[in-house]
Amino acid sequence: MKKVLFVITAVVAGLVIYTATLDAPIKALETFAIRHADKLPLAYFGEKLFDDSCASCHDNSAAHAPTREALSGFSRESILIAMGFGKMQPMAAHLSQREQFLIAIYLSGAGGDHGAWIADHSCDGTPKDSTTRFVTNWGLGDDNRRYLNPELTGIKRSNVDQLELAWALAFPKVTDMRSQPAIIGNTLYFGDKTGKLYAIDRQRGCVLRHTEVLSGIRSAITVITSNEGVESLVFADSLASIFAVDPITLDVRWQHSARLFDTSVITGSISYHNNRLFVPVSSYEVAVSGSPHYACCHSHGGLIALDANSGERLWEWHATEDASLRGQTRAGIDIFGPSGASVWTTPAIDSKRGRLYFGTGENMTHPATDTSDAIIALDMASGQLAWKFQATEGDVWNAGCWGDGPNCPENPGGDFDFGASVIIAEDAGGRELLLAGQKSGEVYALNPEPSSAQGELLWHQRVSDGTTNGGIHWGMSLSGNTLVVPVADPERDRQDYTPRPGLYALDLASGAVIWEQPVMRDCEIRPENRLLSGLENTRSTRKISLQDQYSCSFFYGLSAAAITTDTLAFSAGLNGVLRAYDIDTGKILWRTESAQAFDSANGITGHGGAVDVSGQVIAGDWLYLQSGYSMFGQLPGNVLLAYRLPQE
Repeated sequence: MKKVLFVITAVVAGLVIYTATLDAPIKALETFAIRHADKLPLAYFGEKLFDDSCASCHDNSAAHAPTREALSGFSRESILIAMGFGKMQPMAAHLSQREQFLIAIYLSGAGGDHGAWIADHSCDGTPKDSTTRFVTNWGLGDDNRRYLNPELTGIKRSNVDQLELAWALAFPKVTDMRSQPAIIGNTLYFGDKTGKLYAIDRQRGCVLRHTEVLSGIRSAITVITSNEGVESLVFADSLASIFAVDPITLDVRWQHSARLFDTSVITGSISYHNNRLFVPVSSYEVAVSGSPHYACCHSHGGLIALDANSGERLWEWHATEDASLRGQTRAGIDIFGPSGASVWTTPAIDSKRGRLYFGTGENMTHPATDTSDAIIALDMASGQLAWKFQATEGDVWNAGCWGDGPNCPENPGGDFDFGASVIIAEDAGGRELLLAGQKSGEVYALNPEPSSAQGELLWHQRVSDGTTNGGIHWGMSLSGNTLVVPVADPERDRQDYTPRPGLYALDLASGAVIWEQPVMRDCEIRPENRLLSGLENTRSTRKISLQDQYSCSFFYGLSAAAITTDTLAFSAGLNGVLRAYDIDTGKILWRTESAQAFDSANGITGHGGAVDVSGQVIAGDWLYLQSGYSMFGQLPGNVLLAYRLPQE
């Protein structure tokens, strides 16, 4: 019987892994495999693939490549990044996405039990001791304002400088802290890059419950309550699978793929309204295109609506038409288009109008479309386009443009995505606005009820020149009539570019700058430790010791999303520094440095690094910071830090 079961599971796994088609039967098999991965011999397939494709270098000491044992210290996602668009991309280019994932499963599963600490750091308690919903989605509300109401926090202007570290948790095989936690009552729900989901007692810092999914947890954790009163935790993993999980037991209620293409990934987070989930879809093909032998590009962005009770796909919106053959590169490789216009942002919910608002990225190949670098308004019921506003025309760019690769399109644009989620606002005069921040360093205020299908601009403000990894990245925040705008701007040799990293406060009604607070590197970096930018740095083989990087970070701008209260703005930097600002004046009232070693409460070696993506969240008298983000050469780290006001 055991032999029969093994054959069955091997067949199922083989069908899932080795077919590239996405029709319904294969989707069902893939869903089955992901849900029951612990019962499938996926590591066996991965080992065979590694033996065939990788062992000649990694088992050969003369090749000076990391050994299998060394690679076992990395998470699945870190290994996938290296093969997908990092240093190992040229060597792994002949492997399909599924084959690469099998190798990552095999390597990351070797080298011992990295979850043994959980049993020693577990505690008893009800996973949810109150109904207070402190943090339930990326935007801290349907409007994406990332604003915390006064009744949800005791941290204010007069006491923020008293915040002190209460505990630190460190997570093995993790270098990037990405998924924004959810907080209900005394429970903090946190997902890491190894695929573990934890229910943590947020005051004691111990583990109440935990479970594991097949791939790293990538999106924020969204808490939903269905029309039938059923509460679930919803999130996306690195394979673009969406999960709905019981918050008490952490059992998976359902799981479904949200891919539009084989290269689809979920970068923004999931929004919810009236028994529907709205899933933004982006693509990592923009990075894969850096390979000179890759036929670019086939994928585009979109948005998918799912039934919250079952995960059934209700409708899809596609950012472009399907790509078709358009010619060849100078290297003789086929070019396809249109492509791109990924949706990197978390949709804002306008229940009054029954609409969704979100931003898109650049096109990857010609022809350029009018849906790239745009703000899109969709009807929530049908997915039909209500209107669109294109901020930047003709922005066609992909990673082939680093080093003038053959996939770089003619007259490439600036890669000026909308990465910051759209904010729904109302000024003091009762006028409704949509606020959008772009990597170009520009902020736009739009009319949610425009006079034409091309949108309507109310005001526009530029706060920086912007670059591919500069300008406004993950999110702005709105407190009253003050819009808080973090700017990432790295140092880069580029004509007509002056980096202006820092925090800016704009007047909601006019866009006028109220105050600005630049950030600077507070150390002197050696010339040999200056890094390349973005994907160019990811592929670089130049090595700089972690000690040198931690002692003086090349990156220090504000990429992570900000949050605000009535009196404060919080913004964290790529050098690990978190600052609290007076919302009225921009004065820095408190700061802490997280790019350092920590004595973790759970006994795992802990070190902070760059703060990116969601940065920090607040609940009551507590502030929680995720420190570590190394994807583009920033400082790696693996700690969740809990700060609190002094206890009386």
